[in-house]
Amino acid sequence: MGYQDVDRSSESDRIWRHEAIQKVEADANRSADTHLLVLPLPQDWGIQLYLKDESTHPTGSLKHRLARSLFLYALSNGWIGAETTVVEASSGSTAVSEAYFAQLLGLPFVAVMPRSTSKEKCVLIEKFGGSCHFVEQPAQMYAEARAVASQTGGHYMDQFTFSERATDWRGNNNIAESIFEQLRLEPNPIPSWIVVGAGTGGTSATIGRYVRYRRHETALAVVDPEGSAFFEGWMRQDPSVTSSVASRIEGIGRPRVEPSFLPSVIDRMIQVPDAASIAAMQFLLSALGRNVGPSTGTNLWGSLQIIAGMRTAQQTGSVVTLICDGGERYGQTHDTEWLSANGLDPKRHLQMLEQFVAGGAWMSN
Repeated sequence: MGYQDVDRSSESDRIWRHEAIQKVEADANRSADTHLLVLPLPQDWGIQLYLKDESTHPTGSLKHRLARSLFLYALSNGWIGAETTVVEASSGSTAVSEAYFAQLLGLPFVAVMPRSTSKEKCVLIEKFGGSCHFVEQPAQMYAEARAVASQTGGHYMDQFTFSERATDWRGNNNIAESIFEQLRLEPNPIPSWIVVGAGTGGTSATIGRYVRYRRHETALAVVDPEGSAFFEGWMRQDPSVTSSVASRIEGIGRPRVEPSFLPSVIDRMIQVPDAASIAAMQFLLSALGRNVGPSTGTNLWGSLQIIAGMRTAQQTGSVVTLICDGGERYGQTHDTEWLSANGLDPKRHLQMLEQFVAGGAWMSN
């Protein structure tokens, strides 16, 4: 066979890619880092609880960081071009953020999502120029997203596979580096615990890797709602675990253990009752005046459970968790009829939280 030289590059493609990456990175420069709020606890506990407010991103959620990383990853890999239809499987917030970045680059965007996804999220996706393609069951999203990408000649972003590798876990202003920088002047600058939920697994993978890379003593806890496969998969050390129960805490909890979920960096997992997640969401509205989504409630419940354990062990220190997004995206979780139809009564859990933060004992569920 003779010598061959094949060049598939083009100057126009290169110019478009350079400009696209610059636009996405410029968004990061325009977006100031998110605030670190303090939830007041009794001073004599010697424990501080911080909530990093990711709802202040331009698209209103923690997923803004992920979407930016996924677009930069796909652009750098050559998976997205000037006429590519971007497709994602998402229960909502990632799709909202990806629609924003697709619009920024002038690309069509399709979100493949469960029909149960809140109407508020669908409105936001369409506001950013995206379209919604529904499936009946969450487990159907993956195959349908691949099919839509194939039919349109587009690219399936696949957040559930690529979220753990698209973000630079060593630093580069990722969420973990930001947390430690913001705590630098606080009473306990190295947190005892960081508490996050598992949606794709990307956030816990980034934070867990960063903590080990920087040799911090911080432990990582992951909270998971009822019926999610993550908790059972972690307990059994079995990534093949699946669940047929759709999560009522929208945005976290999955029917399978996602490829981006990295169990080896997690020190503790807490399965949080759905009624407790709703109660903690309601509690934060009264305690800080912040209307948050139910996944933030899951985070808060797990954080206070950990703090209760620290008190019992007579430990002091700080705990950090996340405000994932705003409650305006989840109108149904405030609806008494929806709560009743789903057998959720948060009253007892809400009373428990109020008593605990006032200085009382943590009661078992």
